[in-house]
Amino acid sequence: MFNLEKIDWEGLSIDAGLIALKIVGVIVAFILIRKIGYKIIDRTYDRILSRKEITEGRTLTLHKLTENIFSYALIFIVAATLFSILGIPVASLIAGAGIVGLAIGFGAQGLVSDVVTGFFLLLERQIDVSDYVTIGNFDGVVEAVGLRTTQLRGLDGTLHYIPNREILTVSNHSRGNMRALVDISVSYNDDLDKVTDVMKEVCDRIASTNDKIVEGPNVLGVQAFGASDVVIRVIAKTVNGEQFEVERQLRKEFKEAFEQHGIEIPFPHQVFVHKDGGSKEKSLG
Repeated sequence: MFNLEKIDWEGLSIDAGLIALKIVGVIVAFILIRKIGYKIIDRTYDRILSRKEITEGRTLTLHKLTENIFSYALIFIVAATLFSILGIPVASLIAGAGIVGLAIGFGAQGLVSDVVTGFFLLLERQIDVSDYVTIGNFDGVVEAVGLRTTQLRGLDGTLHYIPNREILTVSNHSRGNMRALVDISVSYNDDLDKVTDVMKEVCDRIASTNDKIVEGPNVLGVQAFGASDVVIRVIAKTVNGEQFEVERQLRKEFKEAFEQHGIEIPFPHQVFVHKDGGSKEKSLG
């Protein structure tokens, strides 16, 4: 029969206390080393960024990735240390993990695919932090590129976590100059030569004052014929990310110039037929 009186309670208490102290010490060391490591990483990449050895987006991308790898490695070391303190042989756990890994290997294929895809995304520099990209059905600015997921901030503020294995195609809108394209509608009754001259004057004025325009704007001419309008297209090359602002400025100044010169921007019209056979045209504007 098991005799409780023979148990060395004092020795067990001392051993348990030592183990608890060791565990607390490991946790405190983990917190301190993590903070110190993050500071070293931050200073290192701040120095790289100040020297302008690589682009800012690339620096931010590698910065986030280095922090992730450092965290994973530190957690692994802490876990191995805790197992050792508790008297659990790490070698046996690794062997057991190998056997279990074979059993769940098929289930982990997605994780492996995430890591491999993430590696090639970084190696081929398809995307960097702060790039404006389209990934699948999502548009937004890249906030982080990890080994497992990519974080994309949508234009409405939503943060999308996209598994790397689901990134089949990437459209990067932040590489090179971008195109500003504006289609302006005028009435069929307006003189197209006059309209073109007014639009060219506006384009020349904007080109001389807006340093975000690299080339143009140029009036290409008639693009299409609508039900009640003639569509004229204007195109310009802009600094990356500034194309939308240039498009808004062009539309605003075209409207103001058209009002000054009596050029009509037509509203859609519908023709209503009365019972007596007569008809009446009405503007939907």
